[in-house]
Amino acid sequence: MDEIGGLLQILLGSLALSAVHALIPNHWIPLVAISKTESWTRRETLWITAVTAAAHTISTILIGIAVGFAGYKLSASYEFITRTVAPSILVILGIVYLIMEFRGSGHHHRHIESVPAGRRSKTAIVTSLSLAMFFSPCLELEAYYFTAGTLGWRGITAVSLVYFFITVTGIVLLVFIGRRGIDRLKWHSLEHHEKGLTATVLIAVGILAFFIDI
Repeated sequence: MDEIGGLLQILLGSLALSAVHALIPNHWIPLVAISKTESWTRRETLWITAVTAAAHTISTILIGIAVGFAGYKLSASYEFITRTVAPSILVILGIVYLIMEFRGSGHHHRHIESVPAGRRSKTAIVTSLSLAMFFSPCLELEAYYFTAGTLGWRGITAVSLVYFFITVTGIVLLVFIGRRGIDRLKWHSLEHHEKGLTATVLIAVGILAFFIDI
């Protein structure tokens, strides 16, 4: 039952972090703008969005697997890693993001904020966007992989699958909605409070881990 509870905690935490990550405006609003500028069809826009979002999640997952494996190897030898160190890392990282939020550091991802002016070939645009996304992994989630690693490959796999599905699906859905006009809404405040939202999730999950034997 403890192992099931630990896995549930990992799933819920990765779900929350992935949802917050997907909602950040400069993950999807630029794609809406580019699609309109380039006169892409809705179908073209959605598959290009899926490709670029997948590139972003794949790089995050690759790094996360390495981090999770480190957590797995340590937890196999030292029980206190799973009960104290891993949750503490999440709480400390959450506090760091909270401090950055209050200091007004703003959103740190660079992803797809801009594309050179002028019409270019679709292949060039997709390639440049995919590369930009691939080389901008979600560092907030990497620390969470360390905690997931304490559950072994089941935990690592669970985070990877949830993150991939929620992030790609979320960004595609938001671009789809954005094409219908929701991009006119004021999302700027959400972007500036990403660190605060991420901090809340990390601290909550870290504190919860102290009370659930994973």
